Amino acid sequence: MFPQYDVIVVGAGHAGCEAAAAAANMGSKTLLVTMNMNTIAQMSCNPAMGGVAKGQIVREIDALGGQSGIVSDKTMIQFRMLNRSKGPAMWSPRCQSDRMRFAEEWRMTLERTKNVDFWQDTVREIIVKDGRVVGIKTNLGVEILGKTVVLTNGTFLNGLIHIGEKNFGGGRVGEKSTTGITEQLIELGFESGRMKTGTPPRVDGRSLDYTRMEEQPGDENPSQFSYTNTPKLTNQRSCWITYTNEDVHAVLRTGFDKSPMFTGRIKGLGPRYCPSVEDKINRFADKDRHQIFVEPEGWETVEVYVNGFSTSLPEDIQYKAMRLIPGFENARMFRPGYAIEYDYFPPTQLKLTLETHLIKNLFFAGQINGTTGYEEAACQGLMAGINAHQNAQEKEAFVLKRSEAYIGVLIDDLVNKGTDEPYRMFTSRAEYRTLLRQDNADIRLTEKGYGIGLADATRLERVQQKISNAQQIVEQLRTTKVSPDAVNGYLEQKGMATLREKQSLQQFLKRPDIEMQQIKEMSEAFSQFLQPFDEESIEQAVINVKYESYIEKERLMVEKMTKLEDLAIIGSFDYDRVSALSFEGRQKLKKLRPQTLGQASRISGVSPSDVSVLLVYLGR
Repeated sequence: MFPQYDVIVVGAGHAGCEAAAAAANMGSKTLLVTMNMNTIAQMSCNPAMGGVAKGQIVREIDALGGQSGIVSDKTMIQFRMLNRSKGPAMWSPRCQSDRMRFAEEWRMTLERTKNVDFWQDTVREIIVKDGRVVGIKTNLGVEILGKTVVLTNGTFLNGLIHIGEKNFGGGRVGEKSTTGITEQLIELGFESGRMKTGTPPRVDGRSLDYTRMEEQPGDENPSQFSYTNTPKLTNQRSCWITYTNEDVHAVLRTGFDKSPMFTGRIKGLGPRYCPSVEDKINRFADKDRHQIFVEPEGWETVEVYVNGFSTSLPEDIQYKAMRLIPGFENARMFRPGYAIEYDYFPPTQLKLTLETHLIKNLFFAGQINGTTGYEEAACQGLMAGINAHQNAQEKEAFVLKRSEAYIGVLIDDLVNKGTDEPYRMFTSRAEYRTLLRQDNADIRLTEKGYGIGLADATRLERVQQKISNAQQIVEQLRTTKVSPDAVNGYLEQKGMATLREKQSLQQFLKRPDIEMQQIKEMSEAFSQFLQPFDEESIEQAVINVKYESYIEKERLMVEKMTKLEDLAIIGSFDYDRVSALSFEGRQKLKKLRPQTLGQASRISGVSPSDVSVLLVYLGR
């Protein structure tokens, strides 16, 4: 009935979709197996893509030739570039998505992809012979052979949903959990654990009073995730912000004795940086309010996502407390929030390609590796799909270094450090974030994507043109001089420091109070020179000039940290006396007791600033 496939992908969430698309676009005959064809690329939690560090990952996926950025651009209802007030290393694209259209567009993308076949069924075991995977077996008893298998099971492995004192099996509300795979993998010698995540209630947007909330509109000139010519967003929907209060907290506390998190019924650890509302109230008892982001789920639907109100308390407590939030006085709930526990496999059991050590040609990607977030899952799926194809075609493995991409940071963290709580990407996890910006992901990665046959020639030509354009602009800035007589009148009018002698525009642009727009206003000739260039190339040139010394400093830091790899830390080192360490960093260092600074730097939760602080103390 079935041919032998090069790559079989189990699960059609964000990881599975990217894995299948990547393998197929590189030329592998690919099968995508999902329990439900109608929930391909389902946004199980918030209807959004990107955010701090996550947006950088989406741009990296796109730069390599993945699909998440394109799908996001085609289905977004709002776009914002976060952290614009900070340096470009912190700029992070984020979009609000149309949940239904996002899933539909992903399915259509896969259906249009040559080499992708589909099969709706549940996989109950993998077929292993002589230490390598050779296929899968489904609940229907169907055996399908494949050279490689990628498991992207999400929260479905022995998934258990909790709402108050009730619990029932499921990978998502309304969908069955998967059994058999965990048990088989344990028999094969794998170590497994349990993790927990949660989701908030959904409500009827027609029942909310937005006059009592703060509007959060999109950017005036919205950008995109993809470096391709995806459609520009011309119309946007606003999100809204409101806050909990002491009355809300008081009602929520009445349900704490029925909370599965507090009574011990939930054994798995939840996301540290995305806690439930009851956890926030408990952990931050000194706070009298917490932010609630009110997010529309699409262009046409009235359903609204209550971001910040994730909970597993009894549904009647959720409803009563939610109605005390300003703007929610008459809210009608579509469905309550819930928590879900599921199996994961500590990712220290993987190679940097995401292939398992124990079973050849078996790959894990997404929440099965202990991560949380669509973007984290998607980039793992992309890398697993690439390497499954490489294995099937007997080609060289494809690995990204920490200094090359956030994707490299994430996978290196998982494989070398492991995680005992849901792993989420932050800019602070990357030592070289000045180099790993969202604006230069194409410059860093598109040639690599082209080299393995994933990014096409059009993408490569586009990035080469961008590099050339930026170089031309920088050269023009270097050779064009401005005199005090030409610009001091303008500077005095704007209240800026004046020039004393001639200066190149390159040096002039490095002033913190000068941007390219002001240079264009001061120099008509330079403004005319810039006319043929696109905004992306101009922005790249500006960043290269203004942050040249920071970029060079970071390159030197790479060399310096390499030399510090073997610097020893005595076993009795007292981390409690180092007040400058972050709280999480101190916790992890005390628990794991690294022997060297290099080892300490790779512990999940120990930031680059923590490493710098340790270096100072070790020097003393």
